[in-house]
Amino acid sequence: MPRKPRVCPVGIPQHVIQRGNNRQICFANQKDFAIYAQYLLEASQRYSVNIHAWVFMTNHVHLLVTPKADGAVSSMMQHLGRRYVRYFNAHYQRSGTLWEGRFKSCLIDSDSYLFRCQRYIELNPVRAGMVTRPEDYHWNSYHTHARGIDSQLWTPHPQYLSLGSNKIQRIEAYQELFNNLLSGEEIQRIQYSLEKEKALGTDRFRLEMERLTGIRQRNVKPGPKPRDGGRSLWYPHEFKT
Repeated sequence: MPRKPRVCPVGIPQHVIQRGNNRQICFANQKDFAIYAQYLLEASQRYSVNIHAWVFMTNHVHLLVTPKADGAVSSMMQHLGRRYVRYFNAHYQRSGTLWEGRFKSCLIDSDSYLFRCQRYIELNPVRAGMVTRPEDYHWNSYHTHARGIDSQLWTPHPQYLSLGSNKIQRIEAYQELFNNLLSGEEIQRIQYSLEKEKALGTDRFRLEMERLTGIRQRNVKPGPKPRDGGRSLWYPHEFKT
């Protein structure tokens, strides 16, 4: 079966996930995380990709990014993946693949889903039971958004900047977003869109992305339509974390 073509319109945010092969460990210690972060920074600068949010887990990585050039996300992830594998194999005296095939990604409607996706990413360690609060996990962007800790990796999305007229206001407003947990339906939609690589947003946004990319971004399920005002797709109950 031929691979799906990559969808990478300039200026549209994307949620990206890269998993370890067979869920194997990709980061064995703090040095590995730091090396990956440095490589990601250099690759994002080289291929013109803005990094808005991230979390580095032991066996996978989530990113929220916006490409500034055609094909930029693919180029960045390919370069980053190969470079980190070379480091990892040499450091641990191993050979072979590290990543689970190609990374997956989906387009994000910044007006309706950017903050939901960003919270999903930064709460990943909490859902995994590794910590009780996002600020207790070092390798995520929550520290930058909610605590004001600068990071070379970070380019704030305009939606974040709109939270307030100054840094303190934005930090306080962002912290308030975490007072309410994402619903199970919201988590399911994010995971399903990422797994199927379908645009995440309103019907209007998905239709716009279809027209822009020429690739179908909506799923069709036989049977009655969901009773939610026509704003969501059908999402099955099975998904990967």
